[in-house]
Amino acid sequence: MGWLGNLLGSKHAEALLPLYNAVVVRAREPHWYVEGAVPDTVDGRFDMIAAVLSFVLMRLEETPEGAAPSAALAERFVDDMDGQLRQMGIGDIVVGKHIGKMMAMLGGRLGAYRDGLAGDGIDDALVRNLYRGDAPAPQAVAHARDSLLALRAGLAALPTAQILEGDLP
Repeated sequence: MGWLGNLLGSKHAEALLPLYNAVVVRAREPHWYVEGAVPDTVDGRFDMIAAVLSFVLMRLEETPEGAAPSAALAERFVDDMDGQLRQMGIGDIVVGKHIGKMMAMLGGRLGAYRDGLAGDGIDDALVRNLYRGDAPAPQAVAHARDSLLALRAGLAALPTAQILEGDLP
């Protein structure tokens, strides 16, 4: 059955913890917040994790063997956000609403980045989703765009199994 069989049977997608941790580490790199001018706030960090996660999810969804892990990785994201909200003191009664909103935000970002990559570029999607409509200097958007596109190119060059182990370029 192997690790993939274990992954598909795991409610909490423990097998993807190294990959999820790698996504978070990548999204917390200082260059996003300094050169990229992503706000270093709770919302800004969420937006940056969602951006990196979106690019990883898009890459995983390109292959048949990546589809199920992609869904499990999104589940890992939900579990992490649930824990973060609880640590911030948000009670059980409203956590579900916040999680639903965050999942919708992740889905919206995923769609916006897909559309941007398929169309005229992702700058508009970045301004709307990474900067929440408050565009920083053009060189900051260019830094975020170029860094995300480099991540995308690096992911495309890696075998899916290597990505699933948490080895991001």
